[in-house]
Amino acid sequence: MQWFHFSAEEALPAEAPTAADLQPQGNRYDGQVMVFGKSYQEKLSKFKLFLVGSGALGCEFLKNFALMGVGVGDGGQIHLTDMDTIEKSNLNRQFLFRNHDIGKNKSEAASGAVRKMNSKMNIKCYTTPVGPDTENLFDDDLWDNLDVVCNALDNVKARTYTDGKCVYHHKPLLESGTLGTKANTQVVLPFVSESYSSSKDPPEKSIPLCTLKNFPNQIEHTIEWAKNMFVGFFENSADEVNSYLSQEGYLEKLKTNPLNAQKESLVTLYTMLTLSKSLTFDKCVEWARQKFQESFHNSIAQLLYIFPKDHVINGAPFWSGPKRAPTPLVFDPNDALHMEFISAAANLLAFIFKIPQNRDVEYVRKVVSQVQVPEFSPSKGVRIKANENDNTTEGSEDDEKVVEDILSKLPSRESFAKFSMEPAMFEKDDDKNFHISFITAASNLRARNYSIQEANFFETKKIAGRIIPAIATTTAMITGLVSLELYKLLHKEHPIEKFRNAFVNLSLPLLTFSEPVPCRKNKSDKSKGKIFYPEGHTLWDFIDVDIGDVTLKVFCDWFEKTHGFKVSSMTYDKYLLYSSFFPGHDKRLSKKLTDLIVEISKKEFFPNQKILCFLVEPDVEEGDDGIEPNVEIAPIKYRFRK
Repeated sequence: MQWFHFSAEEALPAEAPTAADLQPQGNRYDGQVMVFGKSYQEKLSKFKLFLVGSGALGCEFLKNFALMGVGVGDGGQIHLTDMDTIEKSNLNRQFLFRNHDIGKNKSEAASGAVRKMNSKMNIKCYTTPVGPDTENLFDDDLWDNLDVVCNALDNVKARTYTDGKCVYHHKPLLESGTLGTKANTQVVLPFVSESYSSSKDPPEKSIPLCTLKNFPNQIEHTIEWAKNMFVGFFENSADEVNSYLSQEGYLEKLKTNPLNAQKESLVTLYTMLTLSKSLTFDKCVEWARQKFQESFHNSIAQLLYIFPKDHVINGAPFWSGPKRAPTPLVFDPNDALHMEFISAAANLLAFIFKIPQNRDVEYVRKVVSQVQVPEFSPSKGVRIKANENDNTTEGSEDDEKVVEDILSKLPSRESFAKFSMEPAMFEKDDDKNFHISFITAASNLRARNYSIQEANFFETKKIAGRIIPAIATTTAMITGLVSLELYKLLHKEHPIEKFRNAFVNLSLPLLTFSEPVPCRKNKSDKSKGKIFYPEGHTLWDFIDVDIGDVTLKVFCDWFEKTHGFKVSSMTYDKYLLYSSFFPGHDKRLSKKLTDLIVEISKKEFFPNQKILCFLVEPDVEEGDDGIEPNVEIAPIKYRFRK
């Protein structure tokens, strides 16, 4: 066993507790009392904390908060939300959950488990995601009454939204994340530090489309291609059919797409509707055999027809470097991998058509051996991009004819009045649903086409499901470091030098700390024509407006009188409320701001919504130097309800 010790004296109160305050109280919190004092512990027990997420990080946080006594006193509370349900794969890293919890909501199961650790925990559970659509539940009053927000999320979008609410309501945010052996923490302090959204991670590297479609050279390429095939065959196809049957203007909308996309959608739609008539499992096997031929023989033969193995471009062999010349596969019912594809594809097709499946591989082998496939003949009018810089429009010369032909014979919606399909939504954690089985087989067949090392079921599952092994040690360590920062928030003052952001990589091992980055103060530079108002405002600063639910004209007049700027334009969210350059906008001046927003956005306000946020552009005259200054005004917080 190894131990790592480090000093965190900055967590101690600036004023040392009295001897009386440090006396043990005879309860489970005596360890903390003897370091921070009784009054400090009482503050901790009255904390109002919002924990967003109860997965791997959330479980560790709840355990820490139970042992620390966060929110256990009168007036204290932990708000906990998570929309996810517990899956079997969660159990190895989300330690509050057990087998009997599978299928239950995470926040409810986690709160029940942690109450067994500390029965005095005051937890209010939600099963709703935090976002713009749930602001009726997570309203202004809830955010305003919090002491701190703690993120335990796994996606940037939700983190960014929560960070924005913390900035808007001036609440501290404790942010953290893990990635295998790597982890980090970030402390966001109102009016002191920058926010989570002040910096952005570089975008994830994506595989070039032409590499995926025609020139793979790594198993990751074939797995991504196979996953796209799964989504196209068993999710998008069902969605196409359901949309056609339920949406009256579906075909008109489809005609706005590029021609090759129209052809792909219509071929899928026509094929699925035709299959639906007296479909049996044997026909599912036949369909799977046709897809094998198209995907692993015909498309490869067509590619080699356009770019033969001895093809030369610009004086150099085309099939060189990362480009591997492929080889078409010949179907063999005695090849286990071939049969794995046929069986998985047939059963998945049966699933989306809601007919009985058949897992008997010998039966599938018997049926598929009798299927006849037409002999392939390459097409001369097919266009394929040679690389990412190729401006060739991919498709075929007969795309328009194919589209017209399908439209002329497409069955009417009325003839399928009671028919619908069941999309197969990708689920990596059920090993018996054929999802990973299909992707593994399709990926490895394509790997054989291109002489790429194949991957087994579990390796494919990890890559296709984007599974990064979670390490309990990393999670426990990083949540412990966040909890240490929580102690510091109880101090009367929050000097930035007292707080620490952490960066951890246990595989090196590396553990570094840094102070949070201070928030930038916007300073005017008149020599460059840049003016900030109010002078020196930061991302935390807003102009508070509390004049009631008034008209646009009343607001504009008030703003000019109070702040000295005539309003040129005004926006709310993504909507332009007013612009002095548009003559028609003068009619909006007599309307209440709230009515105007509802009219333009087509959205009603939540009953408990009280505050709106506007951005104002001022009408500024040219200076003596003939240059019109660029004035940036802090966002407006407009209270329209008490």
